[in-house]
Amino acid sequence: MVGATLSRWSMSYFAVALACLLAGEALMVVGFGFPSAELRAPDSLVLVHLIAIGWLSLLMFGALFQFVPVLVAKPIYSNTLPLPTLALLVVGLTILVGGFLQLGGRIPALHSCFSPAAVLLGCGFALALWNLGRTLWQARPLPLAARFVTVGLLCAAATATLGFVFALVLDGSASGPPLADIATYGIPVHAIAGLSGWLTFTAIGVSYRLLAMFMLAPESETPRSRAVLYYGTAALAVAIVGGTVAIGMGGHPTAFLLVAGLLGTCALSLYGADILHLYRARKRRKIELNARMAAIALANLAGVAVLSVVLVAASQFEDQIGAIVFLAAFGWLTGLGLAKLYKIVAFLTWLECFGPVLGTTATPRVQDLVVEPRAAKWFWIYFAGVWSATACLLLDAPEVFRASAVLMLGGTTGIAVEIARTRLLLDVRPELRILHLARRPALLASQ
Repeated sequence: MVGATLSRWSMSYFAVALACLLAGEALMVVGFGFPSAELRAPDSLVLVHLIAIGWLSLLMFGALFQFVPVLVAKPIYSNTLPLPTLALLVVGLTILVGGFLQLGGRIPALHSCFSPAAVLLGCGFALALWNLGRTLWQARPLPLAARFVTVGLLCAAATATLGFVFALVLDGSASGPPLADIATYGIPVHAIAGLSGWLTFTAIGVSYRLLAMFMLAPESETPRSRAVLYYGTAALAVAIVGGTVAIGMGGHPTAFLLVAGLLGTCALSLYGADILHLYRARKRRKIELNARMAAIALANLAGVAVLSVVLVAASQFEDQIGAIVFLAAFGWLTGLGLAKLYKIVAFLTWLECFGPVLGTTATPRVQDLVVEPRAAKWFWIYFAGVWSATACLLLDAPEVFRASAVLMLGGTTGIAVEIARTRLLLDVRPELRILHLARRPALLASQ
């Protein structure tokens, strides 16, 4: 962890993010939103933003506040900004959800929620991007993984900006051809900027470093890894910049999105080859649970790419876009997020509790904080639910989908309990306990 101290509030980000994921899965279990409603229906938008902002974005910010300093070997610009950032994002998301509930007629529309939500979320994203951006700026020239993160942060800015425009148009605070056209035709661009750019591209960059670090694999910048960066960046630029310009000029972004899809497929193919090399070149022969489950998530990402190509060839892509987005959000991003969170919480808890006494007495290993066989079943239950739910979406079986969502909720709950047990050191064997010497961790903050 050269150049980094423990991020004080990352655990709070992780806790709130897990709460949002559990809430989103519970809504799917009771049939709220997609697929019981249309993907663009207000109820579905509640679910989409609860997962995209509440779960995935908060998880990503919490991880980046800790690991960007590791990527660049420089301290975070500000250790005080993450807490107000979290407050702005949580309050803004709560008000945004209220706005969608108003739009669907579920709560009274006394005052529109969209403008205040846009302002609060915009400020939250701006603070996070400023903090991380200043950290990266001070560390130039950037290593490969940090360049992926930089592109991802630019996509986060684009996602937030488009969301701000949508909110103002829905609110009635803004009108006119350019903004109205963007709000009408820009949803695919907004989704690509968020899911593919901000979340997936950033996850790819961080995974290069974390997988190498946790598996003891050689970490190096190669022509292939640079090609992943260049092809992926080009794909995102074509989709986001080209698509937005096309809409602003009164056109449609379809051609730009097709070109971006081809470039993105090339980037994902090269990334897959890189990850296979990391797994094969690792020095840690016994793969830990987090790396095994990350491999399942990466296989799901490959499944997203293959399924997309098949559906395009069958002229069914638009009809099945919900299934593709679902597999990307829950099979790939959430699967990877849960796998890495399981390891990150154990690793950071070990550093906080036993790092200060390392070398002065015998200490537990990071693996002594967890019980992998018990946690493994929860991951398999979760992934089984995701695969079953994806099949239900492809086969248009919304009632069976809800049963699959029960599996997802049960698996996620089990994983969340395992993470909490790790944080509270409940699974450290008595003979390894040195808590009279070590720090006792707080559940939601690092000391």
